[in-house]
Amino acid sequence: MSNAGKTGLVVTAHPGDFVWRAGGAIALHAKKGYRVKIACLSFGERGESQFAWKESGATMEKVKAGRRDEAQRAAEMLGAEIEFFDAGDYPLRLTEAHFDHMVDIYRELNPSFVLTHALEDPYNFDHPNAAHFAQETRVVAQAMGHKPGAKYTYSAPPVFLFEPHQPEMCNFKPQVILNIDEVWDIKRKTFEILAAQKHLWAYYERVALQRGVQGGRNTGKPMTYGEAYQRLFPMAMEELA
Repeated sequence: MSNAGKTGLVVTAHPGDFVWRAGGAIALHAKKGYRVKIACLSFGERGESQFAWKESGATMEKVKAGRRDEAQRAAEMLGAEIEFFDAGDYPLRLTEAHFDHMVDIYRELNPSFVLTHALEDPYNFDHPNAAHFAQETRVVAQAMGHKPGAKYTYSAPPVFLFEPHQPEMCNFKPQVILNIDEVWDIKRKTFEILAAQKHLWAYYERVALQRGVQGGRNTGKPMTYGEAYQRLFPMAMEELA
């Protein structure tokens, strides 16, 4: 079945998030012919760039430029397009202009699915703020009274929350495990683009292996690498199978 014309949207607080948590889903759907767009709300220049700030002569401008370059190259390797909101991190500060633009993205892209952060994260408030932003703009995009007269075709898509760094602290439920075996090599190579967060490379390989084991046990089919997601809305089905 052709996937031409199908799209996916990823709303991420920082550059690294879409790689660690959703890189497999992005690469897999891009490989299947989906147009995948990443809305990257910040460059992660303050709190997500520890190694970059340890370099001699580091400045805000240099760190932001470095993270932008990393994110752009990571998105390209995964097969996605990326747009930067430059809303800052630690804290993430989204404006009304950002909000309106995100609604426009939903309407233009009409995504088949949305990937974003978990609803809770006591370690990083940028993450749930990004998730709330993704959800609220998804709903407002349906409202005919928002920018009345605008021409668009839009159906509110299902939302999948990707796995936070410490899921047990974020009330995260791994309801969906995606088999990413066929794109694991791409995802793992993308890790190495994120030099500012090299301390996370091995950690997220272990996460993928663990979810792969769980996916295999739940399906009875061999799976080595997986990504976990939580559904935000019920799944409508014609039959239980």
